[in-house]
Amino acid sequence: MAGSVNKVILIGNLGKDPEVRRLENGAVVASFPLATSETYVDRNTGERRETTDWHNIVLWRGLAEVAEKYARKGQKIYVEGKLKTRSWNDKDGNTRYTTEILGENMTLLTPRGENERGPDPTPPPYPQEQNHGPKPMDFDPSAEDDLPF
Repeated sequence: MAGSVNKVILIGNLGKDPEVRRLENGAVVASFPLATSETYVDRNTGERRETTDWHNIVLWRGLAEVAEKYARKGQKIYVEGKLKTRSWNDKDGNTRYTTEILGENMTLLTPRGENERGPDPTPPPYPQEQNHGPKPMDFDPSAEDDLPF
C-alpha cells in the first residue's frame, strides 16, 4: 500500500457554541468541542456506564461560516476530517501540543427547531440539507446485494 490515511469521522454533540475568528487575510476559522459518548455494561457490577470523549474541532472558511450561523451548543453533528497536531510555546517557554480534528465536511443532524433539551421556541433557521457531508441513505440489511464477491 502506497501512502497513508489520516481520516476521522465523528458524530457527537457540540459542547458549546462555535468560537469564530476572522484573520487579517480574511479567512474565517471556527472551533468548538465535540462530545462523543459510548455506553457499556460493567462486567463486575452489571451497571450501565457511559464514557464521554471530547474532541477539539476546527473548521475553516465556508464551513466555519456555516457553523457560526447554524451550529449551537447541544446540537448533534457529523464531522469528517483529519487529525492535526500543532505545537506552541506557553508563557513560561514550555512547548505545548494539542491534537485537533481539522474538519473537511460537516452535516448538522439535529432537526430544525430542536436541541439537546427538546424543541427550541426561537430556533435559528437552518437548512435541513447541507452540501458538507454524506447524505443519509436507505439501508435494508436483509436485502441481497449485487456484489460479485
